[in-house]
Amino acid sequence: MRKIVDLPQPEGPTSASRLAAADVEGQRPHGGGPVAVRLLHTVQTDHRIGGSVCAVPFRGALAGADSLVSGLGHAQTVTQGCLIRNDWICGEYLRTRKTEILDSLGQHALITLVSVVLAILVSVPLAVLCRTWKPLEQFVLGASTIIYTVPSLALFSLLLPFTGLSARTVVVGLVLYSLTILVRAVVAGLNAVPEQVVDAARGMGFGAWRLLWRVRFPLALPSIMAGLRVAAVSTVALTTVGAVVGYGGLGDLIYNGLRTVFKAQVLTASVLCVLLALALDVLLLGVQRLATPWRRGRSA
Repeated sequence: MRKIVDLPQPEGPTSASRLAAADVEGQRPHGGGPVAVRLLHTVQTDHRIGGSVCAVPFRGALAGADSLVSGLGHAQTVTQGCLIRNDWICGEYLRTRKTEILDSLGQHALITLVSVVLAILVSVPLAVLCRTWKPLEQFVLGASTIIYTVPSLALFSLLLPFTGLSARTVVVGLVLYSLTILVRAVVAGLNAVPEQVVDAARGMGFGAWRLLWRVRFPLALPSIMAGLRVAAVSTVALTTVGAVVGYGGLGDLIYNGLRTVFKAQVLTASVLCVLLALALDVLLLGVQRLATPWRRGRSA
């Protein structure tokens, strides 16, 4: 079946207002399915015949398009499949977000280190005063215990009017939490020094300060280091709560990952928190063994 079709005219007159029958589409019935269209010739802009083009049937064209899309999708799945599927374990996430992960890890480690060091600087003199004056010991231990019972989220919120939305809020809160553990550990270690050793040191002419730093503290070091290890690991865990003020280190990644259901980010940040805590604990254990050589000989 062949017919003449009037094409829309451009603005202004043209050299031919109507195409010849041979230059127009040919229609061919195809049962009850789609109609296959065959263009007999191509017509250039000057209406000269430039060649012949055969169009494929619609069904074949659609099948080819589906095959092409399927191939592209397969290639994309191979290269970035874990991110598209939102897998828990995704190497592509580690490669593409390496800088963000390292920055968060560095911030987490820095906040932990600063908090633990400040807690040591505060807890050691406080523990010495507590041992010297017993009423102060009861007050300090009771106050620090009450602070430790306050949820971290509530404590950070209470500190906001004084420290603002900054890393100081997280550091101050972590120092307060660490005081409960460290003050108790230092006081317990100093009280555990045998009185016979203290009397012998006094008989050798040791004064109060020399007795404290040369006898009491070295012998109390195992108890102090045990408390320090617990405080350091707890600080690594509590630092993640600092995400509420934007300074949570790896906690920021965990919080954002939970909010957006980004599985790879949540798992990666959580695993790094665990590894950081383990690495810090092993490091402090090594320091303890180096600082107490007499205990190594006893255990051997």
